Parts: sequence; structure tokens; C-alpha cells
Amino acid sequence: MIKDYPNLKRRPFLMPIWLAAIAGAAVVGFSTWLWNTADSTTVIVVRDAESGPGATADRPLNAAGRARALRLAEMFGGGAPMGRLTAIYVEPTARSGLTAAPLAQRLGMAAVSDAGENPRTLAHRVLADHSGGRILVVSDDARLPRLLAALRGGGRQPPIGPPDHAAIYIVGVPRIGRPNLLSLRY
Repeated sequence: MIKDYPNLKRRPFLMPIWLAAIAGAAVVGFSTWLWNTADSTTVIVVRDAESGPGATADRPLNAAGRARALRLAEMFGGGAPMGRLTAIYVEPTARSGLTAAPLAQRLGMAAVSDAGENPRTLAHRVLADHSGGRILVVSDDARLPRLLAALRGGGRQPPIGPPDHAAIYIVGVPRIGRPNLLSLRY
């Protein structure tokens, strides 16, 4: 039995090894990219604090409202870099600004006025400008449900109770996946 070596069709021996190495590198690269971009944005939404009697939105805070604003500053005013707020958004009313003022002063940052934007536009702006950060939004009871619905990706508004100054809503918006809503009282 004579073997005819020149007529044998040989595949390159190292080809499967190289293909496996390239595929492995692609999987590792994709996994690394996915891990680095899968951060979550946390948006904390509170209602503006209690104010004195009157019919205008520019009423000053009463004693309970000032105490609530100070409590908000105690809760989120820590200087630790890992949990620090990256931005504070308020409505263009005195009540909202006064609610966020102690916290903004404690953190050494200025509160950004949302200029009465549509809640959907505000949610898009907050998520786009502060991706991966922690943002506090001070809203009134009329816009709050629509803002929460926009942060959760639209659809129906989340079931929230009657207007409550002590309610705090924490919305976790991951880059990949569905947003989560947590309701607390402070």
C-alpha cells in the first residue's frame, strides 16, 4: 500500500485553534463592554415640602416644611463619593427651591431649575445628562405621577396614593432591563 501524499487534501492544522481564540477574544470583549455599560441611574423623586396658607405656588415653607427639607439634607447630604448625588432638579417655584436648598448647600452644588418642562422631557433630560448617576428631583403633586411614569419608560402611571409630603420614590433605571420603583416615607 503506497500512500500518495501530494494528492491528499489537507486542511491547515492550526485553523480550528485560531478560530476558537478569535471567538473567545470576541466573547471576552463583548462581556467586558456589557459589564462596563450596564450601570444603573437612580432617580429620587420627592414632593415639595409643606408650605404656609395661600393659593400660589411661591408660598414659603412652614415649620413642618423646613423640618422636612432639613431631614432631606440629612438623608442625602453625606459627602461619601460612592453614594453622593450628582444633580438636583427643582421646579421653578419657591417651594421646590426651598425644599432642596439645605441639601444643595450641604453638598455644595446648585439646584437646576427644570423650567416647568413636560415630565417626559424632564425624565429624558435627567437620564441622558446623568447616566449612571444619582439625581434628586423635587416635584409637585400634579406632575409627580407623570414624571414617575416617564422614568419607568412610559405606559400607565404607577399607583400612588393621595398627595403626601412624606412620600419618596426611588426609581432605578438600568441601561439594560426594566426600571424599578420603590416607594418610601421620610
